[in-house]
Amino acid sequence: MDLVRHLRYFTVVAEELHFGNAAIRLGMAQPPLSQRIKRLEEELGVRLFDRSARQVRLTEAGRLLLGEARDIVARVDRLRELARHGDGAVLKVGVPPDLGAAVIAALVAGFRDSNPDVRLAPAESWTADQVTSLTGGSLDVGIVRHPVTAPGLSFGGTLVQTQGVLLADGDELAARAEVHLADLAGRELLMPPKEGEPGMYAETLAECRRRGYVPTQVHEGSGLGLVMAGAAVAFGAGQDTPGLVWRPLIGAPLAIRVSTAWRTATDTVADFSSVAAGVLQDNAGMAARAAAPARRVSRRPGALA
Repeated sequence: MDLVRHLRYFTVVAEELHFGNAAIRLGMAQPPLSQRIKRLEEELGVRLFDRSARQVRLTEAGRLLLGEARDIVARVDRLRELARHGDGAVLKVGVPPDLGAAVIAALVAGFRDSNPDVRLAPAESWTADQVTSLTGGSLDVGIVRHPVTAPGLSFGGTLVQTQGVLLADGDELAARAEVHLADLAGRELLMPPKEGEPGMYAETLAECRRRGYVPTQVHEGSGLGLVMAGAAVAFGAGQDTPGLVWRPLIGAPLAIRVSTAWRTATDTVADFSSVAAGVLQDNAGMAARAAAPARRVSRRPGALA
């Protein structure tokens, strides 16, 4: 168990005294947050919160732990900051685990060109964990997927990545030029973990159901072995690769929204955000989200101009 991370979760719940609000602040779903608090209580052998249908209160043990937990979290953040400055200028960046090695390499190279004196340190983690790390100060900037609510964080411009379907190269649907979501009925689906990408997970499955595809089972992970074996399908953007066939979805019903996120704005963070936008468009099939069309107002006959 990552004790420091669990103590960070505890301090946020203790400050909010509401698991739902704490989950929103941490950028994660409520059930996994409750599970992690329970795991911390089991590890420490004490009950930290009194929970009821109406309120959440700290127990005496929880009140005693809160000051110590805040101090431990602050000290760990300070140690990381000292280590970072002691090893030269470093920008710690969160990237999705399934972003792809070529895209990450392009990010590193592009940032190096504009900031040769700063070392980019990418760390693979899903959106919910990035939000926690950004809020706690152990990441400087991240690449996150929306929807995500995280008070205290700022976000860069939104990019959109239209999703197609990844199939085993022997799948009968691979013979088609395009695939309708309803054509996937009866098939299992591979997705990023719900705990790591709660917003995107919920939106994707809701749209699948609306279009006539209810997966018989949803697997969670980033490896594509199940898809290559023909045991599941997955959504993504890209092209055919050995063992896999990519096909567009009719009507482009699925799209992932991505942006950079940060807690503290600096010139270096702004530079990374700019580089990331270009790299994601050039190397990951993303596009800037179009502005909403201006609303046309109809005037009543005889109204003054």
